Amino acid sequence: MITRFLSFALRLFFREIEVVGAENVPLDAPVIFAVNHPNGLVDPLFLLTFAPRPVSLLAKAPLFRMPVVGFIIRKLGSIPVYRKSDNADTTKNRETFARAAELLARGGSIGIFPEGTTHSDPKLRDLKTGAARIALGAAGSDRDRPAVQIVPTGIYYSSKQTFRSAALVSFGVPIEAPPGEIDEAGEPKALAVERLTREVEQGLARVTLQAESHEAMDLVARAERIFSSGSSFSVADELELRRRFVKGYHDLRERDPSAIDALRSSIDQFEAELGEAGLDAEELRLPARGATIRFAGRALLFLITVPIAAAGLVISYATYRFIGFLARRFSGSEDELLATFKFVGAISLYPMTWMVEALVVWHYWSTTAAIFFIIVAPAASYAAVWVFERIDHIVGRTRAVSQLLRSRTAYLRLVAQRQTIRDEIVAVGERLGYGE
Repeated sequence: MITRFLSFALRLFFREIEVVGAENVPLDAPVIFAVNHPNGLVDPLFLLTFAPRPVSLLAKAPLFRMPVVGFIIRKLGSIPVYRKSDNADTTKNRETFARAAELLARGGSIGIFPEGTTHSDPKLRDLKTGAARIALGAAGSDRDRPAVQIVPTGIYYSSKQTFRSAALVSFGVPIEAPPGEIDEAGEPKALAVERLTREVEQGLARVTLQAESHEAMDLVARAERIFSSGSSFSVADELELRRRFVKGYHDLRERDPSAIDALRSSIDQFEAELGEAGLDAEELRLPARGATIRFAGRALLFLITVPIAAAGLVISYATYRFIGFLARRFSGSEDELLATFKFVGAISLYPMTWMVEALVVWHYWSTTAAIFFIIVAPAASYAAVWVFERIDHIVGRTRAVSQLLRSRTAYLRLVAQRQTIRDEIVAVGERLGYGE
């Protein structure tokens, strides 16, 4: 029930969620999911919800004392990890490792975040050795025992702190922990731990987006948004395209840094002109035949839902703003915590709001009205989200059409500029030998 609820909540918070590589996850062997950690408590929720088999998390001990979060992770069979940075007694980790090994021996699976902490760095942090040590310890020296498989798992967000953005969960090719790498004291051999940790790091690199600097990541994101605008790319396509752009950026920086400056200048100029026109790159689409009629029909259908959305806005808007305020207040400047506070605030404060409002309805009207309200309130609140997304789309298309009507020449110049940037990116790829 908890995972179903979390799945529902995540699909409300994120506009689009994709899962790839689920076929790589063994269903009949002990598995350790080694996951990157860009987005606080949201990351483990993705693993718990979208892994194709039940998972017990290794989670830092302070989480077990948090309201709501502590209840959820205890009910899901999570195992506490004791860290020096939390002023915890690290000797208790012997029990943690023993519990994890016992669970794996029963053919279960655990999730671990080998970077050790959530962060917004443009690349993976140095991995801790916990995943390798647990895997080798559980593998032991018995070659007849089912091999422990480590599945590198990448979580990618199009904009991790933004409500109704997109996310991708990628399960990589499993890495087998070899048996027999145990010393006389029953501990995993140091060289084996180091070797397996390196393999896990390489596996994670294949399912995540990494760059050498924030500057590179920013330019790649801007270039990809322009390149793919107007195309129906999936989140997985977006990740793959950005990975290719990162590779091109690093190769070009070595061979011809001036080409990077030229591309950045083109993007700066294009974005500045888009801003002056009040447009987004996605809105640079010439209307197809019959598009105006279809657009008008969708707009009419949208208008029918406005009264329901208006009710949802009245019901939940104050809570929405309050959650945003709390998230910004408590996350500070740490982007990786913003979505966590928004998500935890949403799953706790929205139901509380609806119940309080239902009590008010019951007090002033009747029990029947209160029951009706508590059923309708969540649906009306979601309708408000849906309608405002459509409003954003309608406003964007209206701006684009009005700009086209006001100055067709200026509009077409922007379209041509976008195509020039695309051609420039393709030419760079060909020059570097990437092909299609």
